[in-house]
Amino acid sequence: MTNNNLRVVEVVEYNPNWHIEFKEEAHKLRDILKDEIVEIHHIGSTSIPNMSAKPVIDILLEVRDINAIDYYNEKIQQIGYIPKGEYGIRNRRFFLKGENDRTHHIHAFETGDTEIKRHLNFRDYMINHPEEAEEYKNLKKDLAYKFKYDIDKYIEGKDAFIKNIDLKAKQEFTEGFMK
Repeated sequence: MTNNNLRVVEVVEYNPNWHIEFKEEAHKLRDILKDEIVEIHHIGSTSIPNMSAKPVIDILLEVRDINAIDYYNEKIQQIGYIPKGEYGIRNRRFFLKGENDRTHHIHAFETGDTEIKRHLNFRDYMINHPEEAEEYKNLKKDLAYKFKYDIDKYIEGKDAFIKNIDLKAKQEFTEGFMK
């Protein structure tokens, strides 16, 4: 008997259509949020070429006023998203499309929030360092196999690796701007 309320951790091979899916959602979000949006970024593993990933498109919205995003919850719900408020990260607005069978996440941050740069640095670092991207890919596959029915353990298992890459990326991109 299957439990439809169980979120299964599945890491799949890279899909080049993820970029197309991102662009389609970005277009819908621009139509809804219009002047609130500063920039829309594709982040997370689906934004990294050849990276295996959970098939969930992560979208980072850089917005003018984070509090103004709350006024758009109903319109964002109309295109299939569930508003979750800050959802554990201060000054963020988080939306998910699908509960246990998610297809997209939206992370909205106000311009200048350090989380924006952290996410972009991580993505760009992984693109520029294929050997570490390969290591991350293998870690995620192993964790997904080991914790197929425990998303919290899967996330916990990636934590140290991600923090290490965050530090390397911050250093690399900070030094790069100083040159």
